[in-house]
Amino acid sequence: MHAAVLTAPGQLRSVQLPEPDCGPQDVLVRMRGLGLCGTDLAVYSGARIPPTGSWLMGHEGVGEIVAVGSQVHDRAVGDQVAIEPNYCCGRCRACRAELTSSCQNRVVVGLNHPGLLAEYVSVPGRFTWPAPPSIGIEDLVCVEPLTVARAAIRRGSAASTSRCLVVGAGSQGLLMVLALRAMGARVYVQEPHDGRAELALALGARAAAELGDAEIDVLFETSGVPQALGAGLEHLAAGGTAVLVGISSRPVDLTTAALVYRQHTLLGSLIYDHPVDFPSTIRALARDEIRPGVVLQARYPFREAAEAFASVAEVPGKAWISFDD
Repeated sequence: MHAAVLTAPGQLRSVQLPEPDCGPQDVLVRMRGLGLCGTDLAVYSGARIPPTGSWLMGHEGVGEIVAVGSQVHDRAVGDQVAIEPNYCCGRCRACRAELTSSCQNRVVVGLNHPGLLAEYVSVPGRFTWPAPPSIGIEDLVCVEPLTVARAAIRRGSAASTSRCLVVGAGSQGLLMVLALRAMGARVYVQEPHDGRAELALALGARAAAELGDAEIDVLFETSGVPQALGAGLEHLAAGGTAVLVGISSRPVDLTTAALVYRQHTLLGSLIYDHPVDFPSTIRALARDEIRPGVVLQARYPFREAAEAFASVAEVPGKAWISFDD
C-alpha cells in the first residue's frame, strides 16, 4: 500500500508498506480523509521528535471499514467511521475517574504510535465511530478537532445565553466559534491575522473590539500565546471561567490577586474523554446542528501530501488530505 513517511524535519517521502494486519479486536480502515493541525506541523518541523527516524504521521483520520476482527461485533464492513486517535487504557486512576484525556498510558496516534497517513490503517474497533452516510466527507474529517472544541465548551459550562470570547482563530479557534454559534451563544474573537479574523467573522463571530467595556462569561484561549491570555482575561466578568485549550511551555504573567479578587476559574481542557465526546459530536452532525466542513480552505490529494505539509501553515482555516482524489 502507499504511505507517506517523515524521514527528517520537513522531508516527507512516499513509500510502499505492507498492508497492516487486522487483529481480533481491530478493524481495518481504508482511509478517505486526513485533517492537518498544529500538532502535525510540530512533528513535521522537528519541534516534536517522533519515536523513530522514519515516521508515519497524521491523526485526524476518517475512512471506511473494510475488515473486522473476530472479537469486534459492533462494527461492520462498509461503515463510514471517524477515528478517535487517543487510545486510553481504561485502568489507570484518570480513566477510572472518567477523565480519559489524562490517561497515564495514553496511546497517541501520530505521536507515540504510528499515524494514519497511509491507504489502510488498523485501529482498535472501539476507537472508531460509525457515522451515517448523510454526513459528508468534508464534515466528517473535522470531527476530531471539533470534538476537542465541544469538550472544552462542555467543561467550561458555556450555555446558549453565554457571551464568549475566543482567543485565536486558527483551525481550532474557528471550530470553537462554529460550535458556540451552533448552540446559540454570542461569540467574539480576538485574532491579529487578518485572513483568520475574516473567516471567524464570516462564521458568525464578532470582533473583540466590539466588546468595548462589556464583559464575557467564558473565555476560550486557543492560540497558546501567553500574552493573549492576559488580554482576554481583562474582558472576563467576575466569577467567569477561562478555558485554556492552546498549549505553551512559556510562563504566563498573571497575579493571584487578579484571579482572587475577580474570582476567576482557570480550567485546562485537554482533547476529549472516551467514550462520551466523539459519539456526541457525530450525533450533532447527524442532526445537522453544525457543518464544520466550512472551515476547510485547502484540499490536497494524497499523492501531494508533501506539498500539503509544506504549505499548510500559510492557509487560513483548515487544510486536509483526500485519499479519494
